[in-house]
Amino acid sequence: MKYHVIPVTSFNQNCSIVWCEQTHDAIVVDPGGEKEKLFRVIDNLNVRINKIVLTHGHIDHVGHAVDLKKYYNVPIWGPHKDDEFLMNDLTLQCQILKIKEYCNCAVSPDFWLKDGDIIEVGYEVFKVLHCPGHSPGHVVFWNESCKFIIMGDVLFKKNVGRSDLPGGSYVTLINSIKNKLLVLEDDINFLPGHGPISSIGYERKNNTFLI
Repeated sequence: MKYHVIPVTSFNQNCSIVWCEQTHDAIVVDPGGEKEKLFRVIDNLNVRINKIVLTHGHIDHVGHAVDLKKYYNVPIWGPHKDDEFLMNDLTLQCQILKIKEYCNCAVSPDFWLKDGDIIEVGYEVFKVLHCPGHSPGHVVFWNESCKFIIMGDVLFKKNVGRSDLPGGSYVTLINSIKNKLLVLEDDINFLPGHGPISSIGYERKNNTFLI
């Protein structure tokens, strides 16, 4: 497995291109904006996009999902259906976050995801973990063989996702982290939706929200 992180928009959101080294099949995870920048980078990677994959329904993660779907003629997978209300009315999120670029739009996935589903990228396999709290339908993608998680906005380096947006719950978020993520091995690295890579073991020892 290989991946390339492309920070996009003023939210500095980690859009990622993940691909299988053997087949060059690839997915785009959370294309939150700056589609022209994404097109340029992807064109230089020599990969074949076959899915757009979303961790959750917040505007900074889904803002240009439809544009990439049309450009590459591929389906959108995820998130969990519990985020449908967020993705149906991105205008409200634009108003809450005081942004104008993506008002009056919606994202309709081709496939909703649920806990235990599998995302295949060539020979690479990601297991879907439903981790609500930041949003009701948030999912993360766990590649067990590579010991790597695409985290979205559930867990960050020495921080956790915010829970004050519509549908968020701090109690639910912490329960998701403790019951779905901290039960995994310490040497699993993860890429969060914003900021630097960390590991399960590092957060177990150093994240004050979890101690």
